[in-house]
Amino acid sequence: MWMRLPGGRRLPLRTTVAAGVAAVVLGGGLAAYAGTGSAVINVNEHDCASGGTGPTAGRQVLRLRDTARDPVQLYLIQPADNTVHAELQDFTPGTTRTLSATLGTGHYAFRCVFSNGTVLTSRDYTVTGTAPDAPPGVQPMPDLALGGPVTAYRAYVEHSLPRLLTDSRTLNTDLLAGDLTRARTDWLTAHLDYERLGAAYNTFQDFDDQINGTPDGLPQGTADPSWTGFLRIEYGLWHNQPPAELRPLTATLVKDVQALITDFPSEDTDPGDLPLRSHEILENALQFQLSGTDDYGSGTTLATVYANTQGTVAVLGTLTALIQPRDPALPASLHQWITTVQHDLLACRAPDGTWTAVAALPRARRQTLDGDLGQLLEQLATVPDLLTGRTSA
Repeated sequence: MWMRLPGGRRLPLRTTVAAGVAAVVLGGGLAAYAGTGSAVINVNEHDCASGGTGPTAGRQVLRLRDTARDPVQLYLIQPADNTVHAELQDFTPGTTRTLSATLGTGHYAFRCVFSNGTVLTSRDYTVTGTAPDAPPGVQPMPDLALGGPVTAYRAYVEHSLPRLLTDSRTLNTDLLAGDLTRARTDWLTAHLDYERLGAAYNTFQDFDDQINGTPDGLPQGTADPSWTGFLRIEYGLWHNQPPAELRPLTATLVKDVQALITDFPSEDTDPGDLPLRSHEILENALQFQLSGTDDYGSGTTLATVYANTQGTVAVLGTLTALIQPRDPALPASLHQWITTVQHDLLACRAPDGTWTAVAALPRARRQTLDGDLGQLLEQLATVPDLLTGRTSA
């Protein structure tokens, strides 16, 4: 499922776990698993969880019923280090859910974090037996831990915005001079400045719609007079519209970027946006850039994807210190796959700086790019779940 953010920025809706369907398994990536268990474990505000047979070694599905008054976040933890091995988010009173887990030998317990602030831990369950495929638990993460990464990323954006303004002004100057050839080159430079800011679109709010919006949903489509920004200018530059028709659009672009720079310090960045965008920037690129959907004539969507990889690197740079202790091998693997994808993309750029249009890619090169980006996205998909806030887990 996809949502349309301001500016036509379409990102996948994060699927919530439906009641009675399944559970979140940690340590090897989140997974949904439908199944049935035997006796039901009751979740309540007295002892967190009681009854049933409790967890055992190996893969299993536990059935839990919320008999408490308030919704609860439920974690299956190892009390010795508070690592989380499975969880149920937003477990509501009167519902029965299933929790799947693969556990090795050790001591486990349920931890209940109720919406009224009460935190309880069940009795310990001693698990014996072998389970060679049991993944390690995930360290809990307080919500405040994302404060530093948010500050660092906002500094990256603030540092980048002046260049966006300078290059937007250059584009405007080109059109004032009636130089369409230079304008096409400088349009790409300025547009890629913006595309590197991939985690900030939600923070930018209405400015993203003005600066980089698509015509999706507009009454007159590409002919709608309310369509502005980079993609509208791209459409005009590559559809032979005269400089006189495009000058008001580039002047408006400069004005909007200036307004964004002024407004940005007062805009809020949701800490949860960074882990989500670390995956969604390139998922969006796969869906809309590599498909050619967001190509309005320039044939430069592969350049956009490359800029999106740079934006992803910037996001991951702020999160690595939180990812490393939760999945020590992941940062190096992400670096390797990002480098591979960037190499694939640069192979589509000619020495003169022009890019091959997606539709013109040789089949073998397209397959390689799709496969490598798919591998990268598979690994990036683990980041949001690793860095989900588990304050009291």
